[in-house]
Amino acid sequence: MSKLGLIIKREYLAKVRNKSFVVMTFLSPILMVGMIALIAYLAKINDNETRVIGVLNQSDYFSTDFHGTDNTSYVKFRDIDLEVAKDSILQMGLYGLLYIPNEPDLERVAEKAVFYTKDAPGTSVVASLESVFEDRLRMERLQHLGVSASDYNKLDLPFDINTSTFSGEQNLKGINEIKAFIGGGFGYLIMMFIIIYGGFVMRSVIEEKTSRIVEVIISSVKPFQLMLGKIIGTSLAGITQFVIWIISASLLLGVLVLIFGIDPSALNANTENTPGLIGGATSIAYPDTTMQLYANELFKIPWAMLITFFMIYFVLGYLIYSSIYAAIGAAVDNEADTQQFIFPIILPLMLAIYVGFFSVFSNPHGPIAVGFSLFPLTSPIVMLMRLPGGIGEGGVPVWELLVSIALLIITFIGIVWLAAKIYRVGILMYGKKPSYKDMFKWLKY
Repeated sequence: MSKLGLIIKREYLAKVRNKSFVVMTFLSPILMVGMIALIAYLAKINDNETRVIGVLNQSDYFSTDFHGTDNTSYVKFRDIDLEVAKDSILQMGLYGLLYIPNEPDLERVAEKAVFYTKDAPGTSVVASLESVFEDRLRMERLQHLGVSASDYNKLDLPFDINTSTFSGEQNLKGINEIKAFIGGGFGYLIMMFIIIYGGFVMRSVIEEKTSRIVEVIISSVKPFQLMLGKIIGTSLAGITQFVIWIISASLLLGVLVLIFGIDPSALNANTENTPGLIGGATSIAYPDTTMQLYANELFKIPWAMLITFFMIYFVLGYLIYSSIYAAIGAAVDNEADTQQFIFPIILPLMLAIYVGFFSVFSNPHGPIAVGFSLFPLTSPIVMLMRLPGGIGEGGVPVWELLVSIALLIITFIGIVWLAAKIYRVGILMYGKKPSYKDMFKWLKY
């Protein structure tokens, strides 16, 4: 074990003392937070743009139907010709002109209305104008059928059914999706860590193999110890970098929040039309605001449990995949030869992300979600998507969690044993591009 410790120490120090490692460790959070700030700033500038639309209404309709919003305002033209209105719009540099002709009935007015713009208009602008016409046409048609204006206003009232647990707690719309996104974020971190640092392990093995240093090392160290030392040492370096990223990025985001003056207490601001209170016929006592409801649900997520199992699945998942990366690195002579072996490794991770999101969103306890959360190559990602819902009643059954971890451990032992066989033979093989058939033969040695 002392030899294994020396290998781990050597790999760890070799990584953390590398100049590129140090630069990226401290530069990446700055670039990441800077990118977030830039996107927020550009989005803010983009949202500040107000489109001014001229309205030439020659009909007896739509006199009070067009109301300005934060991004759209209307300028009304009266008693002028259409061509004059067009010229005025161009000279004033307005976004466009909505022409509503004078026709005997609303149907023909709407049919012949035209929206003039210099270039093709945005989809959102056209949709907002169309919605005005659609609402007025719907009202007119229903009034012809005997529906009064007051009755029409009742038709479009939203309705949200009250949902509650048997214990009297309100269920919120979309909370399962939010929890799945949180778990998916943890799973995505695992996938990115595996891809990035698994590649580091593979390149480290290739580098030592091509430089023939490995021939000297394995004269005093068993190939299995060398492979395991590389995996653990590189993972510790990666975790060090990961922790520095999280701490520094959190501090930088905190500084940005202070600079931009974002008030966290604004989340508790009162809102109107809280879902679940329509009709007034409910005996369940709910909090006052929707934001408070969602905040309370997020606080109820067992964060300590989620982070604990994140570390468990993180370590086991990384050890499994990094063992495969190490075996591939030992089998080839250069990084270009690894391309034929990389995709089968990444495929289960991609499958876990996409299938996990679709299955967990729709039914976190369905057969697909359960199956992928038990399968060892996808469970580190899919199970984390399900865990924010809790463990036990209403959440992930305890037996599924235990079986998932047990299968991961068994798979890790089996893959490390197989990878060590490939590593032992491949590390001394030169001048031949290996195939899957060759690697299968090495397992028999």
